[in-house]
Amino acid sequence: MTIMIATVIAATALPAFADSFTAKVIGVSDGDTITVLDATKTQIKIRLSGIDAPESGQAFGSNSKKALSDCAFGKAATIDGDKTDRYGRTIAKVIVSGTDCNLRQVQLGYAWHFKKYASERPADESRQYAAAENAARAAKSGLWADPKAEAPWEWRASHAERLEAKESNGDCDCAAGKQCTGKRGGMYCVADSGARRYTK
Repeated sequence: MTIMIATVIAATALPAFADSFTAKVIGVSDGDTITVLDATKTQIKIRLSGIDAPESGQAFGSNSKKALSDCAFGKAATIDGDKTDRYGRTIAKVIVSGTDCNLRQVQLGYAWHFKKYASERPADESRQYAAAENAARAAKSGLWADPKAEAPWEWRASHAERLEAKESNGDCDCAAGKQCTGKRGGMYCVADSGARRYTK
């Protein structure tokens, strides 16, 4: 019986260890996405949980990226999370020397608290992130200096609409030598098959 109980306890504890690992931050794509190198020298793309930062093409996008770089780039980080998004990125909290880089982005005014997914995270953590956004707004920190700051999810939606319009008008036609710019800054054209062909 004792052995059985110990086995159950051990099995229950395993996910907690599997969800957290230490890795070196080797790249910062934008204000909420990094690349890390784990102990097996495998590169893993991480999407910071609980926040949504300005895209590279948005106002304050470069400021947000720099803020995240200051917090994590080149440093050892604890990556805490086990979910993945549709792009295959691990959704996680990034902790560097005791600092929650996700929360820090919100505190500095360089990311929104991503309320859409608040229910998927601990309630106290969501409240902390929400309070941090309210404080940053009140202090007009970072992007909140702009009273018309556009949320990244709204920017992505409008950008997608503009992109679809460009594609339907043939503005990205490979055969015509035309190109469009993707939301992450990549250049592409649309082939006859309808597939996007990235050139950079």
